[in-house]
Parts: sequence; C-alpha cells; structure tokens
Amino acid sequence: MIRVENLTYAYKPEETPAIRNIAFEIRDGARIALVGPNGSGKTTLLRHLNGLLLPNEGNVLVDGRNTRDPAALPWIRQKVGMVFQNPDNQIVGMTVEEDVAFGPGNLRLPAGEIRHRVDRALDTVGLHGFAERAPHALSSGEKQLVAMAGILAMEPTTIVLDEPTAYLDPSGRSRVREVIHRLHASGVTVIHVTHDMNEVVNADEVLVLDHGQLILQDAPSRLFRRNEELRRIGLEPPAVTELMERLRAGGLDVRTDVLTMDEACAALMALFGKACAGEGLKGRI
Repeated sequence: MIRVENLTYAYKPEETPAIRNIAFEIRDGARIALVGPNGSGKTTLLRHLNGLLLPNEGNVLVDGRNTRDPAALPWIRQKVGMVFQNPDNQIVGMTVEEDVAFGPGNLRLPAGEIRHRVDRALDTVGLHGFAERAPHALSSGEKQLVAMAGILAMEPTTIVLDEPTAYLDPSGRSRVREVIHRLHASGVTVIHVTHDMNEVVNADEVLVLDHGQLILQDAPSRLFRRNEELRRIGLEPPAVTELMERLRAGGLDVRTDVLTMDEACAALMALFGKACAGEGLKGRI
C-alpha cells in the first residue's frame, strides 16, 4: 500500500534535514507503530504519507501513486486519513454531525450517502447519539473520537494517527485504543505514532526513528530484545517486558521477550509449574 523511497526533507534549505534517507514498505492491513524521542522526525515522516508534506528527495508511493503528482494528491488524501495529536486542530463543525460530514461533503456526495457515512462513523467510534452535540462541550477523549469519525467518514484504507492519546486521561486513552484495535481488525491499515511503549505491543511492526533516521525496524517481540539500544535513545520498554528483565536479573530463568500480562503470567506458570490463582498473580505483577 505505502512505499517510502530514500525520503529526505528539510523545512528550510539551510537547515539540517528533519528526516534523511528513510525507506520502508507498509503492506495492506498492517498495524505499524512509529516511535522515537522528541525531535526524531516522527510527525514530519507521518505528514509525508498523505502528502501534507512533499519530499525534497526521494518518493512516497500510495498504491503506486506518487505524492509528488498533484493529480494524485486528492485521491491519496482521501485514502490515507490523518488524525492529529490535538483534536481541537482538526474539528471544524459547530455540531458533531456537521464536523463528521465536512469531508464527505467536500467530495460532493449525495445527501443520503453523507448521512449514512456520518452515522456509521459515529457508531464505529462509539459516539452514537452525539450527532447534535457541540464539540467544544465534549471531553478531550470524545473530541479525539469525533476527529477520528471525521476521517473514517471519508472511508480511508489507511489511517495515520499522530500520538492521538497524548492529551487524554486514562478513560479517553482506553476508548481511543479500542477504536484503533477495531479499525485494524476490520482491515484498515493503521500507522500509529506513540511515546507509550505499552501501545506498541499490538503492532505488526515497529519503526524506530532517531535524529531523523530510521534506525530499527522489527516486530515488537524481537525489537524488545534490544532494550539497551532503545534506552540509549531515551525509549523505555513496555512495563511487562521491563518486569521480566528485572526478574531475570534477580536470578529467575524467565523469558524476557514477553509483551503482555497474559504472556508474563504464562511464563511464570511454566517456571513455577503452577497455575495463576485467578487475578491474584496478575494483580501482584
């Protein structure tokens, strides 16, 4: 679906490029996590994937269409939808349904089709019944869901999310994560920038940026065997992985490539030869 070829971009000709010589491919239906320290170029890279920025050097191809081609950009921006970190920067309507209808309306779709898309998008993000609500009266988590619904109403095949949970409380983060999970399960390609390593574990592949370069690319289970490399650039492994590392350092012969609480529980069961007592062991972990 997406191929990035030797991508380099500087915001000003005299500046050091924000990203340099980046190349990778993303297959249809994949779930990709994009991580890196602040200033590593994550947002710059993300904005190239739907043509908000255009390369100084190299190419970005979406289903074979080049973002450098002005004739291809409307199609690319419809197929690759982007959700920004701050939903207030993306919401334009006076009501929720007006905001979600903005994109389909610009496609000049029939009124009945727009209505159908708005209702379906709101159902998908769990905001059924919010159509007449004013976005400014919603919580930050609900605003982010409205922004996601506005993108989904365009029926993209790929959704790109730039730290969508950064400003949210635990409840809001949980709701957004659940929607991301459902979208991926439905076949949508998901590319997700995050600083939270616990949001990385469900990805098919993780891309790690540092100082504008792609330095690591691997599945989470293999990436988090290289935790010292990640720590050197300021990234911490998921909490469960770090726990298992500490247990191993303390003398227990446990796996350190676990990513979830269930995997940690199974590893400890295998070690001690006994079942977890309900939620008791999980709670202590």
